[in-house]
Amino acid sequence: MPAQSENKGFFMKMLDQVERLGNKLPHPFMLFFYLALIVILLSWALSALNISVVHPMDGEQVTIESMVTLDGLEFILSSMLENFTGFAPLGLVLVMMFGIGLAQKVGLIETFMKRTILNAPAKMVTFVIIGTGVVGNLASDAAFVIIPPLAAMVFYTLGRHPLAGMAAGFAGVGAGFTANVLITGTDALLSGISTEVAQSVDPDLAVSPVDNYFFMAVSVLMLMAAGTWITERVVEPRLGKFSTKYADPDTVNQSAEQPSAQELKGLRNAGITALIYIAVVGATIVPPNGILRGEDGTIVPSIFLDNIIPIILFFFISVAVAYGVTTKVLEKTADVPELMSQAMKDMSGFIVLIFAASQFIAYFEWTNIGTFIAVSSAQGLENINFTGMGLIVGFILLTAVLNLFIFSGSAQWALMAPIFIPMFYFLNYDPAFIQLAYRIADSSTNIITPMNPYVPMVLAFMKRYDSRAGFGTLFSIMLPFAMTFLFLWIAIFILWNILGLPIGPGITPGL
Repeated sequence: MPAQSENKGFFMKMLDQVERLGNKLPHPFMLFFYLALIVILLSWALSALNISVVHPMDGEQVTIESMVTLDGLEFILSSMLENFTGFAPLGLVLVMMFGIGLAQKVGLIETFMKRTILNAPAKMVTFVIIGTGVVGNLASDAAFVIIPPLAAMVFYTLGRHPLAGMAAGFAGVGAGFTANVLITGTDALLSGISTEVAQSVDPDLAVSPVDNYFFMAVSVLMLMAAGTWITERVVEPRLGKFSTKYADPDTVNQSAEQPSAQELKGLRNAGITALIYIAVVGATIVPPNGILRGEDGTIVPSIFLDNIIPIILFFFISVAVAYGVTTKVLEKTADVPELMSQAMKDMSGFIVLIFAASQFIAYFEWTNIGTFIAVSSAQGLENINFTGMGLIVGFILLTAVLNLFIFSGSAQWALMAPIFIPMFYFLNYDPAFIQLAYRIADSSTNIITPMNPYVPMVLAFMKRYDSRAGFGTLFSIMLPFAMTFLFLWIAIFILWNILGLPIGPGITPGL
């Protein structure tokens, strides 16, 4: 471990300041509550000044509507339930979590992660750890808890530095959080918020959970390759040879447990079930006359893409039941809804947050403040001729900095989307493209923000191997991952745009 200097450098001082400022931010629920109050007061002030703007789509004059009126009060009271229950991300995410949550509760996802990492060839172990971390974000919080300490154990067993293994696992789960080869709850959540906002400027706009899929699936390979290089060529050489001098004896004497024979049998049966399910779904979309294709035999659009969430839900329920029945976690049919209910308990914080976020977004739209900011900003950027890829990159960098203060990706997008989706829409950018730009920035800096609730947990794991480890140690190890992922992602994003490749089925940058 590198010696820790008593005198903090500029970056450590900056991170300390970020931590102090971030800790002063209120809980996300209260943050949206305060923002809703600000919108109410701002609408009153702007309305009194007769602020208006010409809508570029229809040429109509758009005025600011004051919420400090009888009409405003009526809207606040009459729309409250509809704002919440009709908020697009709510149903999408809860339905997804029925399936993913069941797979997590029966133990399928944990067994898959352990089996993949513990049986990887020694030369490929770093690559596999990072890949498992990226794909393991399917399990959300569980991946943060399982993969970093497991990766440290594997590295130590192989005679490599355990902190390097832990860093690789944390980088895969944290910085690669938004990428996956599967459609996850993150896709459903962010696309739901994007759709909710986009339809405020064009009722026909919609962002599907698969609209970023092509780019994100390819990103998995980039993260695995780049993360492996950083771990083996930057982090491990810097850490040097591991010594047990400062390690907890109980920790270095631990060994990672292989899944039991019953769990492996369950994993096999889940895999067989997955192949059968994919084959059945494939039979409905691969043939030109497949029943889930579109009216003219198209895949974009199609019944399949329009209903991707229920299809994914049934996939996870099927594989989870196959695993649970084999391992005897599911012994009766009542166990299935019981475990689904437990998964929903984990979503209680999300549901409460969505209530506040939905009110804020609804007020923002009703008052026309969002339209005013978007049109004015778009016109200003056009006037200074700053509307190309440089603007998008600037948005990515801004998001990456803001992510240091607001860890919740959904909360941050709910704050940024009402401003930036309409603004970029008037500059002729597809909302799904702007959502993609947001995702790569939000994901990259997850592992260096003090606001990440799993940073203290990872630090506690690190201290088991080296009691001298502190926040400086953690951030100095994780910074190369964060910066490399961010700038590589930006480079690929730019190249993708230059080549005009679709970022998802039928989705290109422009409208």
